[in-house]
Amino acid sequence: MRSAGRMGIHYMQKLHASNVPKELVEKGQNRVIEASLTLIRERAKLKGELVRALGGAVASTSLLGVPLGHNSSFLQGPAFAPPRIREAMWCGSTNSTTEEGKELDDPRILTDVGDVPVQELRDAGVDDDRLMSIISESVKLVMEENPLRPLVLGGDHSISYPVVRAVSEKLGGPIDILHLDAHPDIYHAFEGNKYSHASSFARIMEGGYARRLLQVGIRSINKEGREQGKRFGVEQYEMRTFSQDRQFLENLKLGEGVKGVYISVDVDCMDPAFAPGVSHIEPGGLSFRDVLNILHNLQADVVGADVVEFNPQRDTVDGMTAMVAAKLVRELTAKISK
Repeated sequence: MRSAGRMGIHYMQKLHASNVPKELVEKGQNRVIEASLTLIRERAKLKGELVRALGGAVASTSLLGVPLGHNSSFLQGPAFAPPRIREAMWCGSTNSTTEEGKELDDPRILTDVGDVPVQELRDAGVDDDRLMSIISESVKLVMEENPLRPLVLGGDHSISYPVVRAVSEKLGGPIDILHLDAHPDIYHAFEGNKYSHASSFARIMEGGYARRLLQVGIRSINKEGREQGKRFGVEQYEMRTFSQDRQFLENLKLGEGVKGVYISVDVDCMDPAFAPGVSHIEPGGLSFRDVLNILHNLQADVVGADVVEFNPQRDTVDGMTAMVAAKLVRELTAKISK
């Protein structure tokens, strides 16, 4: 998988080695980028127009897939997650009503603008600096179509940085973040990669995009993770003290005085008994009901969210983790839409 993820970069290296003019390559890349953004822009316009025509929605969830896996430090399977999550959401094994009574087949509650074509962009030789900007711009295109709010399907956790950046910049100020994960993902630059999925929250905090960052479910953290947490004033809630923290975490009130609240759910926040289809299996995590209790009871204006790090290549035969990820998306949709 790692070699497949780098095919586009290798292809461009061959072009450069063959003395293809740089200007020609850049023009081609720009056309691919514009086509990619045009697709998201027009789909978002269509869905926004539909929601506004139906009326009555103050906030409406819109799915945006970002099938990116090459910033993973171990396996790249999360790149295949968005279509599997969608398939599980609509597979017919359950109805379209969330636990809090929202109907997902109502387009005022949920729409879908499709995927950022990550592999096509990389195949054109687009590097990560530009790719992160394209992801950010795609999120902003969704947010421009009031009342749409983005719920992003990852992908590895590196996508949270450009998504949060876009949400904060579009709203005009910092936000509070609730981050559920087995790992703090706050290395300065894991294995030298500033865009690593293990470094996304370092980029977010450096950029000033978050006022508060609460990390819940942590059980794989080292000295650097704790030092970085202290450096940025992160509130880290480790699983070893969850029984003591439960009452607080299941009654959170966030977002007062800022532009809203963003929720990032790494599927490995849960114990692998509930979600085995992840790249980094860490025993001793949250139960699925623990996660839902935290989300359902949260008092906040949720302006965006992501569900990341589901790895279909490690899922069980019957797609157990796909259904878990889909249920998370459904319940987050209910939290965002109003």
